[in-house]
Amino acid sequence: MINSPFVRKPASVQSVMLQVLLALVPGIAAYAWFFGPGILVQIALATAAALVGEAAVLAVRGKPVALFLGDLSAIVTAWLIALTFPPIAPWWLTVTGTLLAIVIVKQLYGGLGQNPFNPAMAAFCLMIVAYPALMSQWPAAGQLDARTQLDLIFGGARQIDAITGATPLDALRTALRSAADPASTLHGLRAAQLMDGPAFGLIGGHGGEWVALGYLVGGLWLLQRRIITWHIPVAFCAALFAAAGLLWALKPEGFASPLFHLASGGTMLGAFFILTDPVSGATTARGKLLFAAGAAIFTYVIRVFGAYPDGIAFATLLMNICVPLIDMKTQAPVFGHKKD
Repeated sequence: MINSPFVRKPASVQSVMLQVLLALVPGIAAYAWFFGPGILVQIALATAAALVGEAAVLAVRGKPVALFLGDLSAIVTAWLIALTFPPIAPWWLTVTGTLLAIVIVKQLYGGLGQNPFNPAMAAFCLMIVAYPALMSQWPAAGQLDARTQLDLIFGGARQIDAITGATPLDALRTALRSAADPASTLHGLRAAQLMDGPAFGLIGGHGGEWVALGYLVGGLWLLQRRIITWHIPVAFCAALFAAAGLLWALKPEGFASPLFHLASGGTMLGAFFILTDPVSGATTARGKLLFAAGAAIFTYVIRVFGAYPDGIAFATLLMNICVPLIDMKTQAPVFGHKKD
């Protein structure tokens, strides 16, 4: 019999990143099943660009290339970029966004552990501001076959009307605004009554809710493996649920239900894989709760009142700015000293 106390062996960066990549696999599998293999091509493009970009900067800085590439952190960033970009985005858009994330947002600040902003979310925000039309082309589940997706990614003619479908968040937001207009034929209808189009599934977007479930499964596995703690996922989902639930209860014909917000967009990806970034996120237990709750409020406000399809990327960067203050104000007092 082995007696306590038990000492946990510190996990290497490579081990942690590998487990994060494995946790993403269920969501990626569901994504590829419902939306086609384009997402796998995007992941491959982003991975190659991340490794090449990081290797080039490391060589210029005189750092050991193999050692730093082997920690897999660049690959995690690449996968998150690919999963937040449209699956039919042109190849150069994915490559450009990935290089900006790795070279500018990560390496310019000193590499892993030094970047104040989440590289993947910075890439998303930069690209959606610079190329809003291309970053808004999201096909519906089963809309495009594999060959069409490959043609669009690698330079085929982009007939925007044929390939652009509103995301479930956009579609429901537009319908709800019409329902709130007394002159509209949809006036007075609630979200549940409006969710009868091909873009919608049981409680979220068609296909997208299964992708969210895949991320949830992977995220729970990370919790079980103690790669992440419960503070950020629970606080983010709870605050988003509360904000959505309050307005939905007050005016159900004008706002989507809280379950729809949890099952749609990048909620689960953000809760378990983006906001939990140990470098750009809060580090104290209380700080993580504040950080995640603030990100949830920003996300909801942008989703409901903003013009972008989802608000997680912008919310993450806004809260990244607040991290130094949050950590400073939530640090526990030093033992033997009174708290200021």
